[in-house]
Amino acid sequence: MRALTGGMAAFASALFVAVAGAQTVPPEAQKHVDAARAAAGSEFMGLFQPLCDGALALAKPPAPRGGGPGRGRQGGPPPPPPRESWHAEPVKVFDNMYYVGMTEFSAWAVTTSEGIIILDAIFDYSVEDEIVGGLKKLGLNPADIKYVIVAHGHLDHAGGAKYLQEKLGARLIMSAADYDLLDRQNPPWKPKRDIVATDGMKLTLGDTTLTLYLTPGHTDGTISTLIPLRDGSRTHLAALWGGTLFNFGANRARLEAYTKSAERFRDIATKAGADVILSNHTAYDGSKTKLPAVLARKPGAPHPFVVGSDVVRRYLTVANECGQAALAIVP
Repeated sequence: MRALTGGMAAFASALFVAVAGAQTVPPEAQKHVDAARAAAGSEFMGLFQPLCDGALALAKPPAPRGGGPGRGRQGGPPPPPPRESWHAEPVKVFDNMYYVGMTEFSAWAVTTSEGIIILDAIFDYSVEDEIVGGLKKLGLNPADIKYVIVAHGHLDHAGGAKYLQEKLGARLIMSAADYDLLDRQNPPWKPKRDIVATDGMKLTLGDTTLTLYLTPGHTDGTISTLIPLRDGSRTHLAALWGGTLFNFGANRARLEAYTKSAERFRDIATKAGADVILSNHTAYDGSKTKLPAVLARKPGAPHPFVVGSDVVRRYLTVANECGQAALAIVP
């Protein structure tokens, strides 16, 4: 495991002091935060910071706030942000995987001998530009999209699913719990209920099989996925952790589910030999730096996304340890 650089160590220390300074953090929680920091090393401070920061924040819940503007108020949803604030160019990452997401929110296209599988559908306002337009720029046909796997039912990942269903006839795969989540919220961008993911489900399209696991926590039905990849004559396996932050407050049952899911998926990924870690947010898995590195990669050079099974395990250990820190705080 690589030690933190001086700058990163100072940053991590400052982070802990800043978050913990306003409240008393139980020693047990600090122990797990320290373990998460060690697991993060220099590679995954972008995961450690918001996740363990969120855990420590549970020691001092925020004061109630008044309602603010949002979707459904004063005549409907707000206008989308300017394109220049979120647009990203598509990138061929592996021989059979392409990045077709935004600057902050990821979407991945897996190509097979019989069509394309999309992992996460980003926003309703960005799906046409990034996924449809991105595939065209890469020389791929959006009409070949056969399946869309949505890791969880939040707008930043599920918002574009309705478009892909209605415009391209793609089949949507989500968990039953997250279909139910969308039914309860009933947003204007809600897709139709289609294929229900089950734990350990195999999705085979042509020559490629993805394996889906239910990893509840971030939502009750979050999906994490193992994805086989090719880079020339070499094969790799990606583990995509489907939901990251503690966005549900001091809900002990959800925290317990999250922590168990992180441990379980870590063990699944380790046993399967996953050597690539992916997220649906570019800040968490290092995609912000890895995508430019892929574009600059020279023939024969190491692949920026191939980090090895130990690093994949450490990434999911960060999630597990931050979850345990949260459990040490929430009664």
